[in-house]
Formats: sequence, C-alpha cells, structure tokens
Amino acid sequence: MESTDGELINESCCEFHPPTACGPAKCPSCGELGKPVQRITLRSLIKPEQRPRIPPGKEFCFCRSTQCEVVYFRPNEVLFKKTDLSVPVTVKEPNNPNVPACYCFDWTLTKIRDEILATGKSTAIDQIKNQVKKGNCYCEVTNPQGSCCLGNVAKVLFGHNFGTRTKK
Repeated sequence: MESTDGELINESCCEFHPPTACGPAKCPSCGELGKPVQRITLRSLIKPEQRPRIPPGKEFCFCRSTQCEVVYFRPNEVLFKKTDLSVPVTVKEPNNPNVPACYCFDWTLTKIRDEILATGKSTAIDQIKNQVKKGNCYCEVTNPQGSCCLGNVAKVLFGHNFGTRTKK
C-alpha cells in the first residue's frame, strides 16, 4: 500500500520476532487462515479473569475475519472471542470510529478524520514512523493482531472518504 507521498507502507515496520507458526491453520469457527501471534499478545490483551485459560504452548493464531467472533485460536480449538479481550479489535469492528487503528499511539478513525477536516491532511503515518524509529513501538503487546499497526492506519486513510474542509 502507498502513502500519499508515494512511499510504500510496510505492515510490519516494527521489529518482529516471529512466533512458532500456527501453520496453515484455519479458524475453527469461520475457516479464515490464521495469522501467528505471540503468547505475549494474548497475555497482554486477554481480560485478567480469562488469562488462566491461556493454554500452554507457543502456537496461537489470530482470526482476521471481520465477520467472526473468534479472535485467537489454535488448530481445531477456539481459544478466545472478542468478549474475552480487554480492548476492541480493529479488524473485528471496521466501522467503529473509536476503535484504534494504531494501538501504540492511539490513532482512531475519529482522530484521523478530525485532523484531516481541520488541516486538510493526516500526519498519522509520519508520526507513527517517527515513533517507531525512536523505538517506541510495542505492537506485539498492544495490537490484538500482534504486529505493526501501520497497515491498519493505511486502510483507514485510504479506505475512507473524509471530504474536505470548506473555507468561508
């Protein structure tokens, strides 16, 4: 995906230590191919009362389907649904303007839209990139997907028509 300045946006801009692959596992609920996530992601985002249910082992998958209630699974085993997490999940609530597109730096559809309407542009991608360069990114802990949020921010920026500010 390209930013407004033509630069390619990499969805995995943060340093990422790949977890053990959840293999070609499909969500037992919807059949969507899972994305591997680390145990730290589950430990950070599952509600405290649900954490004892995190099974031993290293293989966890994230379900990317917008239509599915399942967030984390292992092959043939649903682990956690949306209601088990302490944060809303961007890909599970694409039309909710207050769900973070970027969990580390609190960029939501509303914040991005408000900035564009006020200034005519968004600085979200540049601000996030600057913070990542400074080592302030911790998506594996804050983002339910367990990886960089820049792809989510780009989808918000390029997937919505924000209109333009009318000058009087």
